[in-house]
Amino acid sequence: MSPHSSLSEQDAADRLALRELVDAYAHCADRRDAAGQMALFAEDTHFVVYMDPKSAEPSQDLRGRESLAPVFDALNAYDATTHFNGQNTAVLDGDRATGEAYCLAHHVSTAAGQRTLMIASIRYLDTYAKQHGSWYFAERKLMVDWTETRSSTP
Repeated sequence: MSPHSSLSEQDAADRLALRELVDAYAHCADRRDAAGQMALFAEDTHFVVYMDPKSAEPSQDLRGRESLAPVFDALNAYDATTHFNGQNTAVLDGDRATGEAYCLAHHVSTAAGQRTLMIASIRYLDTYAKQHGSWYFAERKLMVDWTETRSSTP
């Protein structure tokens, strides 16, 4: 990763817009706003989930914005979530970009009177597309690097 000591105003604006896109995804997830989350993706998006970091086969492979609804609605199974975004890189190439975003996702649930906290370390490998002046996810690969589940108190 190289430092960006001199960015054009457009590059700086695009980088900020991409970071805001990544943050909006997490915000919508935590607010259970599936429609808002889906709107962050290009119509012909490709969304791939790898729950097992050692497997070359994805757990889910979805195409098209509308196919994302069940994935985002699945968050309703949790009492609460917090997606905390960390480092985020982006490489701009005109109206396309690629990037990697890190996230610690916290999922609280209650089953049989037992409250648990599941933490997932996630890396998103992203391809972005700028359409009509706005950035969207063209492809998002969700890579779960590890998870931990523990008992939690309210």
